[in-house]
Amino acid sequence: MTYLFNQPSAFAAELIEGFVAANADKVRQVRGGVVRSTRSKAGTVAIVVGGGSGHYPAFAGLVGQGLAHGAAMGNLFASPSAQQIYNVAVAANNGGGVLLGFGNYAGDVLHFGQACERLRADGIPCELLPVTDDISSASVSEIEKRRGVAGDLAVFKVASAAAEAGHNLAEVFRLAQHANQRTRSFGVAFSGCTLPGATHPLFEVEKGHMALGMGIHGEPGIKDTLVPRADVLAEIFVDNLLSELPAGVAAAKGQRVAAILNGLGSVKYEELFVVYRRVAQLLASAGVTVVEPEVGEFVTSFNMAGASLTLMWLDDTLETLWHAPANAPAYRKGSVIVAEALSPAEREEPVQETLPEASAVSQQSAQRVLLLLEAMAQQIQSSAEELGRIDAVAGDGDHGIGMERGVLGAVAKAREVAARGAGAGTLLCRAADAWADQAGGTSGALWGVALTAIGTALGDQQEPDASRVATGVRHAREGIMHFGKAQPGDKTMVDVLVPFSDHLSQAVAQGASLSDAWQQAATVAHDAAQATAQLLPKMGRARPLAEKSLGTPDAGAISLALIVNTVGSLLHDKTPV
Repeated sequence: MTYLFNQPSAFAAELIEGFVAANADKVRQVRGGVVRSTRSKAGTVAIVVGGGSGHYPAFAGLVGQGLAHGAAMGNLFASPSAQQIYNVAVAANNGGGVLLGFGNYAGDVLHFGQACERLRADGIPCELLPVTDDISSASVSEIEKRRGVAGDLAVFKVASAAAEAGHNLAEVFRLAQHANQRTRSFGVAFSGCTLPGATHPLFEVEKGHMALGMGIHGEPGIKDTLVPRADVLAEIFVDNLLSELPAGVAAAKGQRVAAILNGLGSVKYEELFVVYRRVAQLLASAGVTVVEPEVGEFVTSFNMAGASLTLMWLDDTLETLWHAPANAPAYRKGSVIVAEALSPAEREEPVQETLPEASAVSQQSAQRVLLLLEAMAQQIQSSAEELGRIDAVAGDGDHGIGMERGVLGAVAKAREVAARGAGAGTLLCRAADAWADQAGGTSGALWGVALTAIGTALGDQQEPDASRVATGVRHAREGIMHFGKAQPGDKTMVDVLVPFSDHLSQAVAQGASLSDAWQQAATVAHDAAQATAQLLPKMGRARPLAEKSLGTPDAGAISLALIVNTVGSLLHDKTPV
């Protein structure tokens, strides 16, 4: 369990505040995470890493000279939003472009991808680097689907050292990809973790057993077995990693590797040293030379009991970058020249965001949109427990909580900007950013995409009409399918959004009012959501346990149907957009 916290909802924000207070000589807080508080070389590439909180030292503990320039920090086990990542990247930018590094999880892929597009649109060169080191999470033939675990450290270290050496963005990206392609990890779990305020673990492992290949958020592993002796665990680690050599490594004998034995939260350093003792023996027997090994906690899972072994197969270039000095709060290597601290003025955050000018009619429409968001929040709050139950059948059960966090964040932001005279379009776009910020994860990203698309279509000058709303919904559908990659039949919210959008556009084209068209489409959405019970999931965390979900509808599809039907009821009651 977790012993020390105040309000569970404030845990992530408070840990960032405390982390910065304890490491002010190296980091400063910005909206969305932390960046260096020391001066970096002008014109160099900035390495921005990130993911959910709860994995310390990843990701904030790796910010400092010789390592990352910034870290975007989401809520516990939830991806940072695109807005948070964008904020951190802009603050970290040195003028040489930005490389965004993250573990290969659906929410992170969505949010970092959106942030990358925004940075490029603003003229800041940007590249994406999803780390894919966990060999248990997908086969070699689907290596691009693998998760990022403790290999994050090896890949981020190489990328950061390359940036520090003055390489341009293309070369830093190439070297980081090279490091990722030559990095492999394998992990085990003995027990799950319990988040602040929770009475039960987020996931569990049968007592006395060990889950081979379980992910750091409880993603399914390969199989369960009895907990072995330390030496046997070392053999499991080494055997699995030596059984899959990366391209370009013909045989293990004669190779040099960077080794990372990582504790996931509750396995202590003394235990890790006992395991590493045997790991070192086994690698030596295989003719493998270990270069500057690391034993400790680098990518954790809150208080999860487990461990993983990472090997990065070195060549001359990778070894030079692995040796390079670094000085971050949780990772130090070599002799680091102390960098110049930023001045107090340079540490200041920008003033409050400005709002685009809006017409009086759009400001009035914004008030009506706010009423719709408030009604959506009431519906989601009353349904959150059931949405979590549905999601837990084959997922991690957090969909209801995430949707509740997201919609409440959106309402709070919408109230703020409405009071400052925002138009309907800006209100929805700012609410979208807040939804993604607060919800995190895949659903947070997708709802951010959806509200942004509709808000952009509405604009801030004209009164929204049926055609403009239908266009916004169509753009939301296109955006979600572009970023989320799901197609109809994959058992996701897309199975509801596509027919809803089609029927809304068709009814509007035939001359129906917004209220009538929306209600017709909402009925179709309800039926489509229920029909997902007969589908097998092909995306997300439910995919490995697909058969378990047969007969249960998709939680994301149900929540979308609930929302569009709630909006339809209000439109019918003459609460027009």
